[in-house]
Order: sequence, then C-alpha cells, then structure tokens
Amino acid sequence: MSGLSGIIKYRIPLFVATLLCYCLIWVANVTIIVTIIMDRNLHEPMYIFVCNLCINGLIYTAGFYPKFLIDLLSSAHVVSKAGCLLQGFVIHGFLGVDCSVLLLMAFDRYVAICRPLVYHSIMTRQRVSAFIFFAWFIPLKLNAIGSITTSTARLCGSHIPKIYCINYLVNRIACAPSIAALVVPAFNYTFFLGHLLAIVWSYVHIIKTCVHSKENRVQFMKTCLPHLICLIVFFGSMCFDLLYVRFGSALVADSVKNFMAIEFIIVPPLSNPLIYGLKLTKIKNRLLQTFRLNPK
Repeated sequence: MSGLSGIIKYRIPLFVATLLCYCLIWVANVTIIVTIIMDRNLHEPMYIFVCNLCINGLIYTAGFYPKFLIDLLSSAHVVSKAGCLLQGFVIHGFLGVDCSVLLLMAFDRYVAICRPLVYHSIMTRQRVSAFIFFAWFIPLKLNAIGSITTSTARLCGSHIPKIYCINYLVNRIACAPSIAALVVPAFNYTFFLGHLLAIVWSYVHIIKTCVHSKENRVQFMKTCLPHLICLIVFFGSMCFDLLYVRFGSALVADSVKNFMAIEFIIVPPLSNPLIYGLKLTKIKNRLLQTFRLNPK
C-alpha cells in the first residue's frame, strides 16, 4: 500500500483526526437510523430510504477506516490479496448500493410531486421492500463478479499506489491483461451511469412541475433540496476519485492524491445524516423531541 508512504510522519495527528471522523460518522448515522426505526410516523418510503442510506454508509466506511487506522500505527503497510479484494468489494460494492438508494429517493420524489394522486398506489410497502432488496442485491452482485474476475488474475507486482485497494489497481499489476477485467468494469460503469441519467431525468420533470405550483415549490425545498445536495456531494466526490484513478498525474502532491482518494469515504457518510437530520422537518422535530428541545 505505497499510497501511505508520504503520510507516515503525520501519522499520530492523522490517527486522531481519522478516529474522530469515524466516531462522528457512527454517531450521526446511528442517530438517524434509530430515530427512523423507533418513530412509526417516519415509516414512509422517503425516510426508509434515508435509513438505508445511513446503514449503507456505516458498512462501506467499515471497509476503510479500521484498516486505515491500523496502517497509521504500523510500520508495514501490507495486505493479503484476499484482504485487498475484500476491501475493494466492500468499499465499491456498497458505494454502488448508495447510488441505487439515491436513485430510489429521486424516483420517490418524482412520483410524490409529479404524480401525487397515484403515489400511495405505486409506493406500496411491498414495492418499497422489493425496490430496497434490488438496490442492495444488484450492485453487490455486479461488484462481486468484478472481484471474482480479478481474483483469478496472476499478479506480477506487489505495490498498490493508493491508501486502500480497488480492483482496477489490482488488475494493473496483473501479469497479463484480461478481457473480463475490461468488460466487467465497463458494464458496471455503464450501469451506474444509467442511474445518474435517470436521476437527472427525474429532477428535470420535478423542476418543471414545481415551476407552475407554489405548493410544489415548498415541497421541493423541504424534501427534494436535501436529496439534491446529497446527490451533488456524492457524485462530485465519486468524480474526484474516478478522475484521480484514471488520469492521476505523478506531478500531483501525495496529500492531494490521498484527499481525492478518500473524499467520498469522508464527506457523503458524514454529510448525509447531517443534511437529512437538519432539513427534513419530521426527522428534525423528532430529534428535538428526543433531546427534549421544543421544535419551533
């Protein structure tokens, strides 16, 4: 894990800052999860999706923070091939789940604002359960296929120029290029690009509908704006990492490279519960009641 070589002299301050960040992620996400589970008034599709988003945030950050904290205190930054593939699967597999849940939230807001009369007939409990199942199952299956494909490659190198493992970098040190190592990632990228296009399509129609209705504009500001902010944060962070991996330059400082590599593991899982907790009225009021403050 040669990406850690440039930060060893700052490892104690980084360890403290990373541990604090990880604790904040756990506290913020668990607070939202428990609030939604305990309050039956929040058992609606939008809040169920928020709950899944927070649960997923805890899982994929668990693929990075514990190993990174151990590496900061260790002089040998090594990982087995199996451990490397597992880390890559956990981080990118559950990031795919994040993307799918964000798509479901966009669809939920589209139906609520653009087709309000049929909202309850479309977003039934059975359909919401099925949506959530496939939002978890399909991305994990796609990334599992990628990890299995990578695991069959014989490696002729041992250095991963990053602070965590991903399949793309493991394939780069393979002895021979594999067609499957090109086809599977290309399909996965296309699949999730389709998610992004569907989200953009949903919001184009939502904004068109809201322009002609003051009531819809108020609803947009209350429920869609937090989701839109989280979408921008998530896809912006992912673009930083993707651009670094594919087009990263040796001229860029190691500190900048490392920040670009971990931005999506720091910002979205920390900002999502804060944004939804502060902007969604029902969650905010419930939190105020829990901490014995009277909501205005």
